[in-house]
Order: sequence, then C-alpha cells, then structure tokens
Amino acid sequence: MAESTDAIGPPVTAASPFVKSAAAPPAGSPPGQWSRQAPDQGQIRRPGRRLPGLLLGLLLGLLPLLAPAPALALNDAQQLVVESWRLVNQSYVDPDRFDAIHWKRLRQKALERSIQTSAEAYDAIEAMLAPIGDPYTRLLRPAEWSALRSSTQGSVSGVGLQLGLRGDSGTVVVIAPLEGSPAAEAGIATGWELLRVDGLPTQELGLEATASRLRGAAGTRVLLELQPPQGQPQELELSRRQVDLQPVRSRVIERAGQRFGYLRITQFAEPVPAAVAVALQELQQQEITGLVLDLRNNSGGLVSAGLAVANDLLSSAPIVETMNRDGFADAQQAGPGSLYAGPMVTLVNGGTASASEILAGALQDDARSPLLGGRTFGKGLIQTLIGLGGDGSGLAVTVARYVTPSGRDIQNLGIEPERPLGAPEPLNPGGADDSWLESALTMLAERTTTQEAGAEA
Repeated sequence: MAESTDAIGPPVTAASPFVKSAAAPPAGSPPGQWSRQAPDQGQIRRPGRRLPGLLLGLLLGLLPLLAPAPALALNDAQQLVVESWRLVNQSYVDPDRFDAIHWKRLRQKALERSIQTSAEAYDAIEAMLAPIGDPYTRLLRPAEWSALRSSTQGSVSGVGLQLGLRGDSGTVVVIAPLEGSPAAEAGIATGWELLRVDGLPTQELGLEATASRLRGAAGTRVLLELQPPQGQPQELELSRRQVDLQPVRSRVIERAGQRFGYLRITQFAEPVPAAVAVALQELQQQEITGLVLDLRNNSGGLVSAGLAVANDLLSSAPIVETMNRDGFADAQQAGPGSLYAGPMVTLVNGGTASASEILAGALQDDARSPLLGGRTFGKGLIQTLIGLGGDGSGLAVTVARYVTPSGRDIQNLGIEPERPLGAPEPLNPGGADDSWLESALTMLAERTTTQEAGAEA
C-alpha cells in the first residue's frame, strides 16, 4: 500500500493517560509530544437553606439511594478501545470531521458492546474508525503491525504487491509489484484491480485487511482475482516467500561516449538514506556525467527517509511543507551542499506515491530535475504509526497534509511530469527493454551537452 509515515511511535499501554499533541514534528521525530491533561478542579458552591430536622433526616436517609453508582472499572480490552479513540481524537488531521460523524457517540457505542478479548476490542475499534472515511487511519492488528514494521526495515514475507485505493470507489489497485517477487514474476502490473483474495471481495475487506491476507508464511499459497485495465478478470495462484525489498540499486550506463549513473529507489525504508549515500559516492568515483533517478513504482515509506534523500540532492532549497490539524505549517529545507550536484533527470509513474512524491515534487519545483514518465499516484497525506501495547497491535493515524515547495496540494491529483512518456509502460523498470529509461538517458545527454556548451562559452 502507499504508506507515508513520520515515525513509528512507542507503544502505549492500555491504561496510559497520555494523549498526543497536534503540533507538527521536526523531521525524523515522532509527530507531536506526549502531554498529560489534568481534569478541571474548579468547584461551584451554592448557598442552602436549613430544613426541619425530620425532613432533613429523611433526606439524609435517601442519600445512599440517590447517590450515583460508582463507575465500573474498564478491563484491558475496553481500555484498548478508549486509548485508540483518545489517540485519534488528539492527532487526526481533520478534527472537523468528528462533529459530522458524532465521534463521541461512536466511542460510547463501542463501549456498549461486549468487549472481553483483544479480538472483540479490535472489532470495536475498526467499527469506531470506519465512519471517519479515511482508509489510511486504521487499526493494525498484531500480524499487520509486525508486517508493516518489517517492510520499513527492508523485508516482507508474502507475494510482493504494493496496494492503494482508487479515489472514492474503494477499489483496491496495484501500485506496483516488488521487483523479484512472486507478483512480479506472474506479470502483475501497475493499475491492475485486485478484486478478490482467496474468494473474499477486497472492497469488503478494505485496504489493510487485503494486504494482510496477501502476507503469510513462506511456502503457503494464495488465490488472487485481478483485472487488468481494459481486460477481463483472471485468477492467479501465487506462492508466498520472503521478499528482500532491495530498495536501492545502482549501476553505470554508457551512452555515446558518456557515463551516466542510474539510481533506482523502490521504497523509503530505514536503510535507504545510507544506501543512497554509498551509491552516489560509488557512481561519482566512476566519473559519471549525469544521473537518472528512478522513482517508478516507489509507493512511499518513511517520510524521514525521503527527506534525507532530498537533502542529498538539493542544496539550501525547500523540500516540503506539512500542515497539521491546526493549520500550522512546518517547512522542511535542505541544508547547504549536496552529495550530488550534477545534471539529473527523474522517472516517475502512477506507482510513484507518498514519500516518493515529496521527493519528486521538490526536485521539480526547485528546478533541480525534470520529471519524465506518467502522472504520479497522488497521496498528499502523512500518517504516524503508534504501538498500542503489549499485544502487538497499533494504529496508523493521518496527522498531516503536505504541499510541494510551490504550494501544490497533490492529494488525489498527483504530479504531472514535464515530459510525459507514451504507452505501453515498461513492465520491468531498469531492464533491457525499458524504453522509458532510454528516453531518460536521451534527455540527460541533451542536458549534459547543453551545460557543457554553456560552461565553454
């Protein structure tokens, strides 16, 4: 799925009284700080009248009957529901949405259910979050939380599909297959609709449950029903296996006596910034005259990793501006100097989403690199991931929107490249038959020749 996350927050125990502030965080830090909220201690004193002794005695006798019953203690499963509500209430990017869906009443309805187990708590939390209408604000059950954590660290066990939602239809679509995965080997491509998983409709499962059903132990099998664009539905049975994300790949390509660097980033996981720095150093040691950055089918990942790569390629230039629920803006800017300052072009497509769109938008708006390929996915939202406690579950909560340096909001719109490239789109980015890469190399050669001519003049 297309997932941009600020950071993975620390677990919150069910009895924790902490809530998350809405302030936008510095880059690379969890969004917001934890703060206690003290109850109002103010009291109102009213004058009374003296009553006859008998009447006063009767009233005092009735006091035990009239006094409110003590509040029942919540069990651990119910506390999980309350804490989930509280965390979303304090950090969700659009608090005006709560009035429209009667958010407080949803909490009460959730607690009216019989909640004795973690599974019952999960069902209650999902029912409570559904009316928000944001597929990216959701509960992550223990298996889902573990898988998402693994993916941000560079590996996943499953079929290797990155998924997203198309507009308001709720259709689950393929953003990209991971390179070298069972899905890629089966020929599944960007834009295919995923209709069913093991016979279950994906529109009923939702995005995260669909992704969860694709993951599993190596060697197990899963049946998919997919529909290519302008094609007929078809079934494919795939065998799950451990997929090494290998998010950074690079090589030197020679064209017309020039040496160009090719740098492909497939996901912004934790190891990416360090791997990119090494790749840029090695490419420059081989005396490249230009760089092709390939962000095709990069569905996002950690925002902090995307910002770090942008900092490597930009010098003292704006990267992105995030806006929290209170409308406060937090501008991120690259520091002075860069790891690579030579000519470059950048490839994007419909699978370029989220954190990779932050990078692509900055390169385009700052006139650092032209974009080639297809319109990007269009996800202008940022989530934070918060562990809920010892049971291994967590929450993903949309906490911010972002705009590119020129102020463009790309949510559901995407980014249009300066040079659109025609269909059919290559199925193997970076492969021998990649016509889009050839177009990028041609454009890069033109830019390199122009800059050299300008230097000589």
